[in-house]
Amino acid sequence: MSLDTLPPLREVLAQHGLDPKKALGQNFLLDLNLTGKIARQALPLEGETVVEIGPGPGGLTRALLAHGASRVVAVEKDPRCLSALADISAHYPGRLEVVEADALKVDLAALAGGPFKVVANLPYNVGTQILLDLVAAPSWPPLWSELVLMFQKEVAQRIVALENDPHFGRLGVLCGWRTEAHILFDVPPAAFTPPPKVTSSVVRLVPRPAPLPAELATLEKVTAAAFGQRRKMLRQSLKSLGGEALLGRAGIDPQRRAETLSVPEFVSLANLL
Repeated sequence: MSLDTLPPLREVLAQHGLDPKKALGQNFLLDLNLTGKIARQALPLEGETVVEIGPGPGGLTRALLAHGASRVVAVEKDPRCLSALADISAHYPGRLEVVEADALKVDLAALAGGPFKVVANLPYNVGTQILLDLVAAPSWPPLWSELVLMFQKEVAQRIVALENDPHFGRLGVLCGWRTEAHILFDVPPAAFTPPPKVTSSVVRLVPRPAPLPAELATLEKVTAAAFGQRRKMLRQSLKSLGGEALLGRAGIDPQRRAETLSVPEFVSLANLL
């Protein structure tokens, strides 16, 4: 299937001399059927502003535009990719804005300038931090209405995990508190250039309109302490925060371990603290 009349992505890489850089966490997705499948997870795109982080040679960028995104703001750190993205911009006049920047150092909401979705094959080395920055938006509900993001499968499992799941940890608490998160599908290593050593997964996160009230910084403090010593009982791992006294006020058995607590129980501890 051809999404547009632009050249195949392997030709784009050769034409612009784009060898993926390990230091930038680059694994380019060259299968346009797959980039189209990812873009379709965020439908409808008509009338929407989509922020894409780490577009690289622009495979997913092309899919988002071909599937009707009214405006795509592509944040790319690697200046080598800009000429390839400029070709896409010329093909879809007035619909693609390319911002040369480090996504960890810019205000994505300010770039969007209003409500937006985020759809991205995130660089592995910064994906978790970018997600945490989005989930930690100071005002809630946030300006973003949906995140469709690709991570290493292990990270994706941690994002969607709930209590009593071996993958449950700080990431699961924070994402479970403020969002509803689901793994949509896996992507094999062979889909990428170069192939990573791990399977990837595409995750959708939608903000909860009214999460349980809590102070983010305090909730992070509780989860850091609880999961920092996850094999220990809570009376020990939370000792620095009040230990058994705090747990008693929350009605939580001090002999339990962090991975058995639900998100509401973590929120209760944060609010008592």
